[in-house]
Amino acid sequence: MSRRQIFAGNWKMYKNFDEARILVEGLIKNLKGNSEREYVIFPPAVYLQKIYDITKGSPVKIGIQNVYYKHEGAYTGEISIDMAKDCGCDYVLVGHSERRHIFGEENSEINMKLNAVLQEGLIPVLCIGELLEERENGRTEDVLRSQIYSAFEGMTPENALKTILAYEPVWAIGTGKVATPEIAKDAHITARKILNELYGDAVARSVSILYGGSVKPDNIEGLYVIDDIDGVLVGGASLDIDSFADICSVGN
Repeated sequence: MSRRQIFAGNWKMYKNFDEARILVEGLIKNLKGNSEREYVIFPPAVYLQKIYDITKGSPVKIGIQNVYYKHEGAYTGEISIDMAKDCGCDYVLVGHSERRHIFGEENSEINMKLNAVLQEGLIPVLCIGELLEERENGRTEDVLRSQIYSAFEGMTPENALKTILAYEPVWAIGTGKVATPEIAKDAHITARKILNELYGDAVARSVSILYGGSVKPDNIEGLYVIDDIDGVLVGGASLDIDSFADICSVGN
């Protein structure tokens, strides 16, 4: 199975609707077509339907930044997977570091979200990555193993193949720091080794793993040439039309 190449932008809690509209229209206009790539944006949830109406028929797909794992119920402030589907979403971010470290999401909840997203037929992008203290203490592999094992607990190989991983070193998100290509390569190889432990080589070689962590036009070239990196999850640079278009056009 060939691996997806995915170039994704996480807008987090930025942009009003007029700014979002200008951004997505500019992005569609500036993207260079490439049938081997998938382009995804994760706007704020309140704009999903309107953004979908703009992207419909374009190469750009949309995703939601977070969902709840229950189908429905008295869960004030939460968004169900069915609601995300109704807004045109194809993708869901699961376990982003800000969800883990700001909002306190535990591995067990991330496992439930991941399974619920797969059950409803959307594509989960499972975020994994270590804190600076964990890296400095040589615990990167331990952290990735814990996050992957817990997220995939009880999951079939077939569903594992439908999941995209995104390695995001927490110490490189929004800090201006970026993992060197060598650091990124080692982490991706480690993640693939852990998948091999769980599901064997065929699955491990088939799961797409993205890199996320201060990705910019001036460092994308060094990341893109690494075989084990199948695309990027971009934060701040995805909020600028030219920057994100440049990132998405690498290698074209």
